[in-house]
Amino acid sequence: MKIRSKHFVLSLVALVLGFMVAFSYSLTKKNTDRHKLSDQSWDREYSLRKKLVEEEEKTRKLQKELSYRQAEITRVENRFSSSEQNFAAITKEAEKYRMFLGKVKVKGEGVRVTLEDGEYRSDSDVNSYIVHEQHIFKVVNELFISGAEAVAINGQRFTRRSYIVCNGPVITVDGSQHPAPFEITAIGDPDVLEAGLNINGGVKDQLVNENITFSIEKEDELEMNPALGGS
Repeated sequence: MKIRSKHFVLSLVALVLGFMVAFSYSLTKKNTDRHKLSDQSWDREYSLRKKLVEEEEKTRKLQKELSYRQAEITRVENRFSSSEQNFAAITKEAEKYRMFLGKVKVKGEGVRVTLEDGEYRSDSDVNSYIVHEQHIFKVVNELFISGAEAVAINGQRFTRRSYIVCNGPVITVDGSQHPAPFEITAIGDPDVLEAGLNINGGVKDQLVNENITFSIEKEDELEMNPALGGS
Protein backbone atom coordinates (compact mmCIF):
# COMPACT_ATOMS: atom_id res chain seq x y z
CA MET A 1 0.00 0.00 0.00
CA LYS A 2 2.84 2.36 0.85
CA ILE A 3 4.56 1.45 -2.40
CA ARG A 4 1.46 2.35 -4.42
CA SER A 5 1.20 5.66 -2.61
CA LYS A 6 4.81 6.44 -3.45
CA HIS A 7 4.19 5.60 -7.11
CA PHE A 8 1.15 7.83 -7.16
CA VAL A 9 3.03 10.69 -5.60
CA LEU A 10 5.93 10.28 -7.99
CA SER A 11 3.56 10.16 -10.94
CA LEU A 12 1.81 13.27 -9.74
CA VAL A 13 5.13 15.08 -9.26
CA ALA A 14 6.28 14.01 -12.72
CA LEU A 15 3.00 15.21 -14.24
CA VAL A 16 3.27 18.58 -12.53
CA LEU A 17 6.90 18.95 -13.56
CA GLY A 18 6.03 18.02 -17.13
CA PHE A 19 3.26 20.56 -17.17
CA MET A 20 5.57 23.22 -15.76
CA VAL A 21 8.27 22.43 -18.31
CA ALA A 22 5.74 22.52 -21.13
CA PHE A 23 4.29 25.80 -19.87
CA SER A 24 7.75 27.31 -19.50
CA TYR A 25 8.70 26.24 -23.00
CA SER A 26 5.50 27.65 -24.45
CA LEU A 27 6.00 30.94 -22.62
CA THR A 28 9.61 31.15 -23.73
CA LYS A 29 8.65 30.43 -27.33
CA LYS A 30 5.97 33.13 -27.28
CA ASN A 31 8.42 35.66 -25.90
CA THR A 32 10.98 34.66 -28.51
CA ASP A 33 8.42 34.94 -31.28
CA ARG A 34 7.33 38.34 -29.90
CA HIS A 35 10.91 39.55 -29.91
CA LYS A 36 11.37 38.26 -33.43
CA LEU A 37 8.23 40.10 -34.61
CA SER A 38 9.38 43.23 -32.79
CA ASP A 39 12.80 43.01 -34.43
CA GLN A 40 11.24 42.46 -37.83
CA SER A 41 8.93 45.49 -37.39
CA TRP A 42 11.85 47.66 -36.33
CA ASP A 43 13.92 46.51 -39.30
CA ARG A 44 11.04 47.24 -41.66
CA GLU A 45 10.44 50.67 -40.11
CA TYR A 46 14.16 51.47 -40.31
CA SER A 47 14.24 50.42 -43.96
CA LEU A 48 11.21 52.60 -44.75
CA ARG A 49 12.72 55.58 -42.95
CA LYS A 50 15.98 55.11 -44.83
CA LYS A 51 14.15 55.02 -48.17
CA LEU A 52 12.17 58.12 -47.20
CA VAL A 53 15.39 59.98 -46.39
CA GLU A 54 16.87 58.90 -49.71
CA GLU A 55 13.78 60.05 -51.62
CA GLU A 56 13.81 63.40 -49.82
CA GLU A 57 17.47 63.84 -50.76
CA LYS A 58 16.67 63.04 -54.40
CA THR A 59 13.79 65.52 -54.29
CA ARG A 60 16.07 68.27 -52.95
CA LYS A 61 18.61 67.57 -55.69
CA LEU A 62 15.89 67.65 -58.36
CA GLN A 63 14.48 70.91 -56.98
CA LYS A 64 17.97 72.41 -57.01
CA GLU A 65 18.50 71.22 -60.59
CA LEU A 66 15.10 72.60 -61.60
CA SER A 67 15.89 76.00 -60.09
CA TYR A 68 19.21 76.06 -61.95
CA ARG A 69 17.56 75.15 -65.26
CA GLN A 70 14.84 77.75 -64.79
CA ALA A 71 17.48 80.40 -64.10
CA GLU A 72 19.40 79.28 -67.20
CA ILE A 73 16.24 79.53 -69.31
CA THR A 74 15.62 83.03 -68.00
CA ARG A 75 19.19 84.04 -68.89
CA VAL A 76 18.80 82.60 -72.40
CA GLU A 77 15.46 84.35 -72.88
CA ASN A 78 17.02 87.64 -71.75
CA ARG A 79 19.90 87.15 -74.18
CA PHE A 80 17.48 86.41 -77.02
CA SER A 81 15.38 89.43 -76.09
CA SER A 82 18.47 91.62 -75.99
CA SER A 83 19.70 90.14 -79.29
CA GLU A 84 16.34 90.81 -80.93
CA GLN A 85 16.38 94.40 -79.70
CA ASN A 86 19.95 94.85 -80.85
CA PHE A 87 19.16 93.26 -84.21
CA ALA A 88 16.13 95.53 -84.64
CA ALA A 89 18.23 98.58 -83.72
CA ILE A 90 21.03 97.54 -86.08
CA THR A 91 18.55 96.89 -88.88
CA LYS A 92 16.96 100.28 -88.36
CA GLU A 93 20.37 101.97 -88.28
CA ALA A 94 21.48 100.14 -91.43
CA GLU A 95 18.26 101.17 -93.19
CA LYS A 96 18.92 104.77 -92.22
CA TYR A 97 22.45 104.62 -93.64
CA ARG A 98 21.21 103.02 -96.86
CA MET A 99 18.73 105.84 -97.15
CA PHE A 100 21.41 108.51 -96.56
CA LEU A 101 23.65 106.80 -99.14
CA GLY A 102 20.80 106.81 -101.64
CA LYS A 103 20.72 103.01 -101.90
CA VAL A 104 16.95 102.63 -101.47
CA LYS A 105 13.84 104.25 -102.86
CA VAL A 106 12.15 106.54 -100.33
CA LYS A 107 9.01 108.60 -100.04
CA GLY A 108 7.43 110.89 -97.50
CA GLU A 109 6.50 114.45 -96.71
CA GLY A 110 8.98 117.28 -97.05
CA VAL A 111 9.70 120.50 -98.95
CA ARG A 112 10.40 121.62 -102.52
CA VAL A 113 12.86 124.48 -103.00
CA THR A 114 13.10 126.18 -106.40
CA LEU A 115 16.12 128.26 -107.42
CA GLU A 116 15.98 130.38 -110.57
CA ASP A 117 18.30 132.85 -112.20
CA GLY A 118 17.58 136.43 -111.19
CA GLU A 119 16.30 139.13 -113.55
CA TYR A 120 19.33 140.33 -115.52
CA ARG A 121 20.25 144.00 -115.76
CA SER A 122 22.23 145.11 -118.78
CA ASP A 123 24.57 147.24 -116.69
CA SER A 124 25.58 144.31 -114.43
CA ASP A 125 27.65 141.14 -114.73
CA VAL A 126 25.42 138.34 -115.98
CA ASN A 127 27.16 135.83 -113.70
CA SER A 128 25.78 137.75 -110.72
CA TYR A 129 22.25 136.59 -111.68
CA ILE A 130 22.94 132.94 -112.40
CA VAL A 131 22.45 130.06 -110.01
CA HIS A 132 25.85 128.53 -109.29
CA GLU A 133 26.85 125.30 -107.54
CA GLN A 134 27.62 127.12 -104.29
CA HIS A 135 24.00 128.30 -104.11
CA ILE A 136 22.72 124.76 -104.47
CA PHE A 137 25.29 123.48 -101.98
CA LYS A 138 24.09 125.99 -99.39
CA VAL A 139 20.49 124.80 -99.74
CA VAL A 140 21.40 121.11 -99.72
CA ASN A 141 23.69 121.45 -96.69
CA GLU A 142 21.07 123.37 -94.73
CA LEU A 143 18.45 120.74 -95.54
CA PHE A 144 20.71 117.93 -94.26
CA ILE A 145 21.57 119.96 -91.16
CA SER A 146 17.85 120.46 -90.52
CA GLY A 147 17.25 116.71 -90.57
CA ALA A 148 16.44 115.87 -94.18
CA GLU A 149 16.41 112.12 -94.70
CA ALA A 150 16.86 112.30 -98.47
CA VAL A 151 17.54 115.05 -101.02
CA ALA A 152 17.20 115.22 -104.81
CA ILE A 153 18.11 117.86 -107.41
CA ASN A 154 15.75 117.99 -110.38
CA GLY A 155 14.66 114.49 -109.44
CA GLN A 156 18.21 113.07 -109.24
CA ARG A 157 19.09 111.64 -105.84
CA PHE A 158 21.83 113.55 -104.06
CA THR A 159 24.02 111.99 -101.38
CA ARG A 160 26.87 113.18 -99.23
CA ARG A 161 29.25 111.62 -101.76
CA SER A 162 27.71 113.49 -104.69
CA TYR A 163 29.39 116.39 -106.46
CA ILE A 164 28.09 119.43 -108.34
CA VAL A 165 29.86 121.31 -111.12
CA CYS A 166 28.60 124.54 -112.64
CA ASN A 167 28.99 125.06 -116.42
CA GLY A 168 27.37 128.35 -117.38
CA PRO A 169 23.54 128.08 -117.23
CA VAL A 170 23.61 124.35 -116.38
CA ILE A 171 24.96 122.33 -113.49
CA THR A 172 26.28 118.79 -113.47
CA VAL A 173 25.25 116.46 -110.62
CA ASP A 174 27.32 113.28 -110.49
CA GLY A 175 27.94 113.59 -114.22
CA SER A 176 24.34 114.38 -115.24
CA GLN A 177 23.53 117.88 -116.53
CA HIS A 178 20.52 119.88 -115.37
CA PRO A 179 19.29 123.26 -116.66
CA ALA A 180 17.63 125.96 -114.58
CA PRO A 181 15.29 126.25 -112.79
CA PHE A 182 16.65 123.90 -110.15
CA GLU A 183 14.22 122.05 -107.94
CA ILE A 184 15.70 120.72 -104.71
CA THR A 185 13.37 118.32 -102.94
CA ALA A 186 13.95 117.02 -99.42
CA ILE A 187 12.10 114.39 -97.37
CA GLY A 188 11.74 115.20 -93.69
CA ASP A 189 9.70 117.28 -91.26
CA PRO A 190 8.37 120.10 -93.50
CA ASP A 191 8.09 122.62 -90.66
CA VAL A 192 11.64 122.05 -89.47
CA LEU A 193 13.12 122.08 -92.97
CA GLU A 194 11.28 125.27 -93.90
CA ALA A 195 12.27 126.99 -90.66
CA GLY A 196 15.92 126.04 -91.22
CA LEU A 197 15.98 127.73 -94.64
CA ASN A 198 13.92 130.79 -93.62
CA ILE A 199 15.89 131.73 -90.51
CA ASN A 200 16.89 135.39 -90.46
CA GLY A 201 20.23 135.84 -92.16
CA GLY A 202 20.14 132.22 -93.27
CA VAL A 203 20.34 130.53 -96.65
CA LYS A 204 17.24 132.13 -98.16
CA ASP A 205 18.33 135.66 -97.25
CA GLN A 206 21.84 135.01 -98.56
CA LEU A 207 20.61 133.74 -101.92
CA VAL A 208 18.07 136.52 -102.35
CA ASN A 209 20.83 139.05 -101.65
CA GLU A 210 22.83 137.39 -104.44
CA ASN A 211 20.00 137.98 -106.93
CA ILE A 212 18.71 134.39 -106.91
CA THR A 213 14.96 133.81 -107.08
CA PHE A 214 14.11 131.57 -104.13
CA SER A 215 10.82 129.83 -103.34
CA ILE A 216 9.86 127.01 -100.97
CA GLU A 217 6.75 124.85 -100.70
CA LYS A 218 5.71 122.12 -98.30
CA GLU A 219 4.82 118.77 -99.87
CA ASP A 220 2.60 116.05 -98.40
CA GLU A 221 4.39 113.32 -100.33
CA LEU A 222 7.64 113.17 -102.24
CA GLU A 223 9.19 110.11 -103.86
CA MET A 224 12.84 109.60 -104.71
CA ASN A 225 14.54 106.80 -106.59
CA PRO A 226 17.93 105.40 -105.53
CA ALA A 227 21.00 107.38 -106.50
CA LEU A 228 22.78 106.54 -109.74
CA GLY A 229 24.65 103.30 -109.15
CA GLY A 230 22.50 102.56 -106.06
CA SER A 231 20.59 99.36 -105.53
